[in-house]
Amino acid sequence: MQQNNKQPWFMDGSGETPIDTKDLGTVQDSMYSEALAYKKCKVYESRFQDQALKSMASDHAEHHRQHFDALRDYLDSKH
Repeated sequence: MQQNNKQPWFMDGSGETPIDTKDLGTVQDSMYSEALAYKKCKVYESRFQDQALKSMASDHAEHHRQHFDALRDYLDSKH
């Protein structure tokens, strides 16, 4: 039996294969979700009085921003 060694689209890294419409929609949905999560975390950070909670919300906001940036970089590599 022959084994397929081709990597999945998200691990390709070559940037040569254009993204199809279905995958573009998925990435866009993920970017929207990450942006929304970032905004919510920033709102919570501004409203918390406890420094530990403020710090946790800030850390989570940064986490979502990094995910958004990674998705944007992925889309940029496909152009």
